[in-house]
Amino acid sequence: MSVLPTPSSEADLEVDTLIIGAGCAGLVAALAAHEAGQDVLVLERDAVPSGSTALSAGLIPAAGTAQQKASEITDTPELFASDIMRKADGEPDPELVQALTESSAEVIAWLTDTHDLPFTLVDDFDYPGHRHRRMHGLPSRSGEALINALREACESKGILIAVERIVGTLYADNDTVTGILATLPDGSEEHIACGRLILACNGFGGNTEMVRDLTPAIAGALYFGHEGNQGDAIAWGKLLGAQMADLGSYQGHGNVAHPHGILITWAVITQGGFQVNANGERFWDESQGYSEAARHVLAQPNGLAYAIFDARIADIARQFKDFEDAETQSAVKTADTVEGLAETLGLDAEALQTSFASASGTDAFGRTFDPSLNLAPPYCAVKVTGALFHTQGGLKVDGNARVLHADGTPFPNLFATGGAAGGVSGSADSGYLSGNGLLSAAVLGYRAGRFTLTTGEHAHA
Repeated sequence: MSVLPTPSSEADLEVDTLIIGAGCAGLVAALAAHEAGQDVLVLERDAVPSGSTALSAGLIPAAGTAQQKASEITDTPELFASDIMRKADGEPDPELVQALTESSAEVIAWLTDTHDLPFTLVDDFDYPGHRHRRMHGLPSRSGEALINALREACESKGILIAVERIVGTLYADNDTVTGILATLPDGSEEHIACGRLILACNGFGGNTEMVRDLTPAIAGALYFGHEGNQGDAIAWGKLLGAQMADLGSYQGHGNVAHPHGILITWAVITQGGFQVNANGERFWDESQGYSEAARHVLAQPNGLAYAIFDARIADIARQFKDFEDAETQSAVKTADTVEGLAETLGLDAEALQTSFASASGTDAFGRTFDPSLNLAPPYCAVKVTGALFHTQGGLKVDGNARVLHADGTPFPNLFATGGAAGGVSGSADSGYLSGNGLLSAAVLGYRAGRFTLTTGEHAHA
């Protein structure tokens, strides 16, 4: 990665808004900038846009939406903000949290009403740390479906997404970005000038060296994100003198089917399920959340565990395409008795019986089980491991996604969204509130796209 002065030669192309990365953050930013009257170009390193978004469940949390009201849920941005702050021990930037939560419902309404993305509320189970049910997703509960829908929305507006473009160099004069140099598949190079640059190229989860140096607690885990997340935004930011935020923060997940590599929804836990290790023993308070679960699972023998639930919970989990895929690949095991489940999994039956008995009332780990959700036969289980999904640290930004200098003042025309920006999860994996990643991607992308340099304001829909 490099930052060089603007070359004297004329650019091959010039656009108002240039976006690097065609995941959720980049495509939302492109739609918003286009509607704000900008000439937009999105550059994507892959042949088909996907990114880490496609590997997720595609759920965006939002407070005060029409979908919540239809389910008679009274929620507010203030309640949402307090949940984020509580989960992260008060560490996140309150102004950034306020910007994300206040615009969350607006973004869901805009994507639903303007761009025909049929968001519905996940209203049949709770996510840890959320006071209300506020996860919104497409009917398949698939991140792949979300990214495809956003791409189709961009294409319908005539927004150009140039694929197989690798950007290595930014051009800047002082602290004003003037363009980039991209490498094409045939090895040729293209100089693209821009009025402003939006970095939507996620974090550094795919960069083994950076993960080892900055997030050592998860360095040995399976990486479940996009390999293209190499920390480009951070490298450019450091060269420009940008401020960094929470580079040691990350989102893990402790419920990835092994060896299948399929995400198993945390609903199997929140609806009365629990985890045991290879000895058949429970080992932590699973109600804390799926991000910190990665670390707890990886600490078990061979870094493996078993998610234990029942047929009732499996019915809820089937709204997620990933869970259906897991069943198709025989990752989900079933049995009519605890003893039969132990035999199927190769676990000690007595130990597993003890674990079932412990999942009642308030257990030794401090988790309180709802008696109405007690497991009943037939029982289900999936062998799982812990994984790194994406890093949460990045360039320090304000509520409009403007990248900040070390002194806190914004760069004149440089923005960062999604995983390229420092998130709202604080410094630890336990600070991640479900959906923080796509909340940042969607809302910061929206606000960056609608921010106009001429007025210095965020234009609402």
